[in-house]
Formats: sequence, structure tokens, C-alpha cells
Amino acid sequence: MEFGHFLSALTPLNLALALFGVVAGTVVGSIPGLTATMALAVLVPITFSMEPASALILLGAIYTGAIYGGAYAAILLNTPGTPSAIATTFDGYPMAKRGDGDLAVALACFASVVGGLVGALALLFLAPPLSKVALAFGPIEYFWLSIFGLSLIASLSTGNLMKGLAGGAFGMLLSCVGVAEISADIRLTFGSQMLIGGFGVVSALIGLYCIPVLIDLVAVPDRHLKVEDDVRSVRIGEAFRLAMRSKVNLIRSSVIGTLVGILPGAGGSVAGLVAYSEAKRTAKPHQKFGEGEPDGIMAVESANNATVGGGFIPTLVLGIPGTPPDAIVLGALLVQGVRTGPTMFQQSGSIVFTFIYGLLIATVLMLPAGLLIGRYAYKSIVTIPKAVLVPSVAFMTIIGTFAIRNSVSDVLIMLGLGVFGWIIGRFGFAASPIVLGLILGPIAEQGFVQGWTIGAATGNLTGMFFGRPISQAILAFTLVTLILPPLMARRRARKEERHT
Repeated sequence: MEFGHFLSALTPLNLALALFGVVAGTVVGSIPGLTATMALAVLVPITFSMEPASALILLGAIYTGAIYGGAYAAILLNTPGTPSAIATTFDGYPMAKRGDGDLAVALACFASVVGGLVGALALLFLAPPLSKVALAFGPIEYFWLSIFGLSLIASLSTGNLMKGLAGGAFGMLLSCVGVAEISADIRLTFGSQMLIGGFGVVSALIGLYCIPVLIDLVAVPDRHLKVEDDVRSVRIGEAFRLAMRSKVNLIRSSVIGTLVGILPGAGGSVAGLVAYSEAKRTAKPHQKFGEGEPDGIMAVESANNATVGGGFIPTLVLGIPGTPPDAIVLGALLVQGVRTGPTMFQQSGSIVFTFIYGLLIATVLMLPAGLLIGRYAYKSIVTIPKAVLVPSVAFMTIIGTFAIRNSVSDVLIMLGLGVFGWIIGRFGFAASPIVLGLILGPIAEQGFVQGWTIGAATGNLTGMFFGRPISQAILAFTLVTLILPPLMARRRARKEERHT
């Protein structure tokens, strides 16, 4: 029976839809501001006249392609195409700066395929039991998870820990501007109509990452990337050997991405940071994370692509979308008349299993398609004159920011944050903690307010925040993340003193 579902996924129509979806998603994801959510939202009406399985395959392929496509801009322009690619900039752009951008693009492709396959296989074999993990998470667990994510980005930030913590706290403060998550109060707008909508994640992402790069491109006469005399293609063979050498990192990061993906609201940005932190923690002495380490790229890209399959687990089994793209897919399913829930695998098994096999096929197709697109993307970015590159990227950032909510205010906020990001960058403050604080702020606020309300009503505030086993585990991981880096740095300094 399952072999029949696999054959259904291999029909010429489904193969064509999978390939088209991967290519379209990759192209859209590579453009700053045009996220996976937007790509799916635009193309959902096309699927209404399709068979449910074919529609799901197309949407799943677009989703997985867009998550991978975000790596292009992250590596070559230091601007994450999607929020999931934030941590890709940590080592991707340094690699591109030293002339290894082609290798970094190929590594991202291999890692994305591995992560996508692990996530899809988890969806195929482990969906019902893993969905119970999502049900075990309440508002308090999400609050502590957001604090854990903030502690990760703070400890991973370049420079000292206090600057990272300050950036994360500032990002959380920005997330409080506008309409409150729970009470709907208007906060911190200072009478400005422009700030009522708050600071959008995508507009902040584009502003804090892209605008400083554009300013530097204009200010510095040299090429923004080191380029060899003959740019032929991405270094596929070398990337494959590096990927095989880092099998443990790839599998570990993919499992992390799958587990984080099943938690509604966590998403690829948190998964990438957790995987990057774990890769950095287990690194060998010669590996320099943050300075162009290939394992850093592979950890992030495998993790954020694994969240695609992981995110579909609560979406299909529980009817709870893990991420905004999952919510769009869920809406498309409802339009098709397909009911999600625990009985979906029994009542609509042919649709679900055909879709899962189609997602596996689309992930495999991403390897040749991604390498081919990456080859021309890298060649174009490194050889295009600055007089063309800067206006083109600036135009895409403005259009991408405006298209999110059709708001001129978002464009002005993006430009303001961009100039602010460039200024604080001169003082050693990184953009990543601010953006992650902005992403995690609403999750933390909603979890805290709901947890406080429940705890106050039951007369057990302390037990609500500190008495639940999962909360205790997350809190322990958070403390380890904050305490371990300074201890490791001190230990390394003592070793160096002994050797000298």
C-alpha cells in the first residue's frame, strides 16, 4: 500500500510540481523580504483546483525551497533571505569574504537536503508519537523556551556577553511596541500612528542586516567579496567531502531541527541557533566559529530545513500549525475538505502518505536544482559591478519590506533600523541578538502573561513557573548556556598560560 503511495508521488505531474516548487521557493527565499510565508500565500489559490495530494506536494516543495534559498543572501550579502537563515550569516559571510562563497553555497545545499530528508522521514515514521511532545508544551514552557533562545544568541554573539544580552533585551523591548499580545493595549508608540503596527520581524531583519551592508558597499571602493580570476561553479566535490566528514554534526543538527520544528511558534530561527550552539559546544580546538567555519553553516542549514518536516507533524496530526507557512498549508487543506487531526492518517492516509513521499522527492530534487541555482547566483553576485548591485539590492529590500503589509511605515522603520544598526555596529553590537529578541519577545510575553494568569488563579505562581518538569529542564539548559561559555574561555586562557 505504501509503495502505491510512493508511485503516486512519482507521477509526471507531481514530479513537475515538486521541481517547480523547489525552484520557485529557492528564488523567492533568496530575495530579502520575500519569505516562505509570502510565497505560499501567493500560490495557494493555484492549488484550489488541484487534487489534495498534488496541492500539498507543491506547497511543501515551495516551503522547503524557500528555507534553503534564504542561505544565498545570508552567505553572499550578509542578509538573511528568511529569518531561518539568521545564524547562517555567522560563518557564511566570513567564508564568502575570504573567497569561499562558492563552497559555502554548496555546503548549505548539501546540509539543507540532509536536514529536509531527516525532517520528512520523522514525519513519515514518527508523526503520532512526536506530536505528543507539542501537546506537553504549555504557555510557561514557551516562555522559558524563548528565554533559552535569547540566552543562546547572547552567548553566540561576537564580542562580549553583555553586549549580546543588551542587544537581545533591546530586541525584546522593540517587540513590545504597538498592540499588546494579550490585552491589546497600545504601548510605547508615543502618539505615533506609524508605530501602532509595531516593528515587523521581516522589516527589522532587512533593515538591521541589509542596510549596513549597502552602506559599507557604497563606502568601500573594493569588491565586497574576494573573487578568483575564473569563477566556474560551486565546489561540489569539496563540499561533499566536508559534509561526509561532518556526518555527526549534520544528523545531530537535523534531529534538533525536527524536534524544535514540532513546537508551534518556535520555527527555523530558534532551531538554527540551538543547532549552531551545540555544534560550537562540541567543536574541536582548531575550529573557529564565527570566522568562516563550514560546520557552522551545515549545522544551521540542516536544522532549519528539518523544521519543515517537523513543523508538519503538529499541523497534520493535531491541526496546530507549527509556523506561519504551516498555517497557510493548513488553510489549503481545509479548503480542499481534508480534516486534520489524530484520525487523519487513517481517514485520509492516501493523501498524507503521497504528500510525505512527494516532500521527500522534492528534497532530493533540491540537490541538483539548488547547486545549479547556487552556481549562477554566486557567479552573478561576485562579478556584478557595484553600480548595479547596490541599487538592485536596495530596490529589492524596499519592495520586499513594503510587500509584507503594504505599508510605507514598514519601509521607513526598516530604513531607520538599518541606519541604527550600522551605527551600533561601529561599537561592536551585533544585529542578531536584536532580531532574535524581536522574534522571541511576543512568544515570551504571551507565555508569561498566560502563565501568570493561570498561576494567580490557582494560587500557585511559583509552582507554575518553576514546578513543571519540562520548564525545569529548559531553565537548566539556559543556565548552562549562560555559565558555560565564560568558564570554557577561562579554562582555555589558563591552558594557553601554561603552554607559554
